[in-house]
Amino acid sequence: MLGAIVVLRWTDTDRGRRPVREEAGPDGSLSLCAPPDARQATVWAEFGDMSSEEAVITIEAGTLRQVELRLRSGPVSTGRLIGQVRDARTKRPVNAAAVSLVGRSEMGATNRQGGFVLSGVPVGVYELSVRHLGYAPLTHPVWVSRGITTEIEVGLVPDPVEMEPIVATTTRSRRLEVKGFYERKYWGELVGTGTFYTADDIDRRRPALISHMIADGPGIRLECGLRARSCNIVNTRLSAGFSSGGCPMSVYVDGMAVGSNVDEMVSPVEIAGVEIYRGAASAPGEFAGSDSRCGVVAVWTK
Repeated sequence: MLGAIVVLRWTDTDRGRRPVREEAGPDGSLSLCAPPDARQATVWAEFGDMSSEEAVITIEAGTLRQVELRLRSGPVSTGRLIGQVRDARTKRPVNAAAVSLVGRSEMGATNRQGGFVLSGVPVGVYELSVRHLGYAPLTHPVWVSRGITTEIEVGLVPDPVEMEPIVATTTRSRRLEVKGFYERKYWGELVGTGTFYTADDIDRRRPALISHMIADGPGIRLECGLRARSCNIVNTRLSAGFSSGGCPMSVYVDGMAVGSNVDEMVSPVEIAGVEIYRGAASAPGEFAGSDSRCGVVAVWTK
């Protein structure tokens, strides 16, 4: 139709481009060239109070796409809002901003280029609301005209918002509290003299054998026999005088020495805490002695 306005909005391009508004020729046709990075566009036609339905087209390089837009001649009682939301300071597009009209259910979100569309809005005056975390909320009056598209440019002002504090709580094992585990863990991690695992750490990892988790530490490895559950924990940093190449670490379960094989004594689900000390100098007094020269692994059950 002669005099009809074709509106095209790029919806998939890495560059923020304003919508195209061009008048159709005498035969009602219009030719447009897409930018190289465009992949998708929304297009519709307007003429006075009449408007066509929106058409979404996919764009491929070197391919001609033809779209037929039919103007609806009946009475039109709605309009359309299209807009661009940018950072007021940097001018960069603001993605995922919530856009709505106060008092109405219509709601949209900006795309990667900061663009949005609200279609089928009844004629009238509204308060446009734009919100995004980290920016001051914005409201602005807009007039929706019958059969007309109104274009809006919005600049959001950065406004860091104080968030409610996030509080995480855990419950300590009374048994470990009495045995001094948490105090040793605090000081051991503070000065770097030991490695500590709680029941939560073990539950997150879910090891088949607790020795697998213990052996993840530097300078520690397993010496396993023919049986899968027969593995000694050895300190490879203190290997002098040991033909196997590792110094067997002393293992304690609930304060009792059990040799250097812990897997035959306790399973991971039974453990409340584990302490690992790689030498006699770092081991606490309750585990000190000639047997602790290769290091100590202390396991506490639930």
